[in-house]
This record gives sequence, structure tokens and C-alpha cells, in this order.
Amino acid sequence: MPATAPLAASYARWRTSPLGAITERVEKRVVFEMAGPLRGRRVLDVGTGDGTYAIEAARHAATVVGLDSDPVMLAAARSRVQSANVALTLREGHAEALPFDDGAFDVVLAVTVLCFVPDATAVVREMARVLVPGGHLVLGELNRFSVWAAQRRMRGWLGSNMWRRARFWSLADLKRLAREAELQVNDVRGSVFFPPSDVAARFMAPFEPTLTRLRAPGAAFLALAAHKAALPP
Repeated sequence: MPATAPLAASYARWRTSPLGAITERVEKRVVFEMAGPLRGRRVLDVGTGDGTYAIEAARHAATVVGLDSDPVMLAAARSRVQSANVALTLREGHAEALPFDDGAFDVVLAVTVLCFVPDATAVVREMARVLVPGGHLVLGELNRFSVWAAQRRMRGWLGSNMWRRARFWSLADLKRLAREAELQVNDVRGSVFFPPSDVAARFMAPFEPTLTRLRAPGAAFLALAAHKAALPP
């Protein structure tokens, strides 16, 4: 069995758990609010995994490409795309060398991708390269200063290969990566103001939009929106 098959199964189990379902819902809300209207836009979902964000973008009437380096995860994504009855393209490739022309996309999404790549600077520069002038990038990452990140670090220390190699980010880190790629930061937001607990998630979920709007401290999930400078007229 491929080593990543258990990972695809764990994604599915997480999504169907009460905590996973609530967490995914509040994270998606923030990401797609920051992405803006997607109808008719060309969207690239980098590190698509089993297709969660690519499928949601397709539901927003975008022309979507989901890219991942893992063929097992792409197989899981194809199954989910078929079940969701949406149209999108899935491609195998690496975030460090995106197999697309310059300016190929209007919007690029990358959610919990930078935590697993060896060179985040190169990845963000690649995402900036494939953006059309005036296009938007949305990054979503786990806040390094959170109980969630601490829990995952502990899992890494206890033997999880995935979390042992993960790197978590702060808002200052994400802003720096965007600026190094010559992108202009538009907005930063947080979500997931609850600890990794079913009870806390159910209680806090109704307050999430307000806490995000007020930029309350303590968010476990950080999202950044940036844009590529438009060409002069």
C-alpha cells in the first residue's frame, strides 16, 4: 500500500468528525471571503490534497485546476470530484516548479501547503509567477502560536512523520513571504478561535465570523490575501 494512502484515509475521517467538519467549515469561509468573487476566474489550488478547496472553488463557478505532487491524494480528489458532480482539472506537479505559464491564473489558493514544503520562499514566488498581473493569492496556514500547532508538534515528537517535518507560520512570516515574492498584502484574517475540542468547536462556531471581523487574538488558522501589481496602462 502506498505510504500516503493512510493519509488520504485520515483526511476523510477528519472531515466526517464533528471537530473536523466545524474546523473545515470556518476555515473555508475565511479563505473564500478573501478570495473574492470567483465566477469565470481561473483558479489554481496548490497542494490540493483530496480536493477540498478545488471543489469549493468549482462550486463558485470558477475554472479550476487542483495540483498536488502525490498521486494517491489526487486519486482521492478525483473520487471526491466525481461525487460532488463538479468540473475541474487535477494535475500532478510540484509547488516549487509549477507546470504552468506565467500569468496563467487569476487566483491562486494554497491552504496548509507552506508547512510541508522545504523552501516556502520559492513556492510563494512560483505562485506569484503564475498569477496574472492584478491577480490574487490567498494563503492559509496554522498559526505557530496556537494550541493546535503545539498539539501537532507533540504528535511529531511522538512519532508522526507528517507533523515531525511540519513548519508553522506567524502572520509576520506570511507577510514576509508575500513581499519577498513582490506581492502586495491586502488583508490578513484569523479563524478557529477554539481549541481542538468538539465541545469548544460547537460552542464557538457561531461566534467565528464576529471574532474574525474584530481580528480577535488567539486564532489557530491564519489567512493572508495578496495581489500581484497590475501592468501600467
